[in-house]
Amino acid sequence: MGRMTARRRVLRVHDGAHTARPDTLTVEEPLEIRVAGLCGKASLDAVRTTVTWPVDGDPFTTGPATLAGLPDELRAAQRVFDRTGGLHAAGLFDAGGKLRCLREDVGRHNAAGKVVGWAARAGELPLSATALMVSGRASFELVQKAAMAGIPLLTAVSAPSSLAVDLAAERGLTLVGFPRGTSMNVYTRPDRLGLQPS
Repeated sequence: MGRMTARRRVLRVHDGAHTARPDTLTVEEPLEIRVAGLCGKASLDAVRTTVTWPVDGDPFTTGPATLAGLPDELRAAQRVFDRTGGLHAAGLFDAGGKLRCLREDVGRHNAAGKVVGWAARAGELPLSATALMVSGRASFELVQKAAMAGIPLLTAVSAPSSLAVDLAAERGLTLVGFPRGTSMNVYTRPDRLGLQPS
């Protein structure tokens, strides 16, 4: 099983206030997940890709209150999940929290890929000034997919992996987990939410 890590600081936002604390919710991915998710590559360097549209300079900003409302917006738009209860979703939102695109699939990676595919077909790449919300946890692959599409903010209803946090920091992507009501964890680039580490 994975091990817990406290090597990073995370901003915990709750009721409009934020505090920095050690990140004990990010888990190191078990070797089985790393190998399966990375197609048998020997190292992370072997799967790092060149990003056509770097997100580190994207001026996108949104407020914590807007971000906290995205899980409800995502869930409300999941028509197939209503009937089956068995699908993941990925939704693309603008800075005001308006849903631009939602896709569902049995896998959260596939749902995110469908959102990027929609944008490619519509000629909307890069997806600057947007946020991608996914059901489930945020993996290395989802951070990489968001960065490759030019999406500056990825948020997930659950925890990110440690590899996801590392890649998000490296790429300058804002990574958020556990948005619930008035609270969330901000792992990287809190400035896009108008926050500074305390």
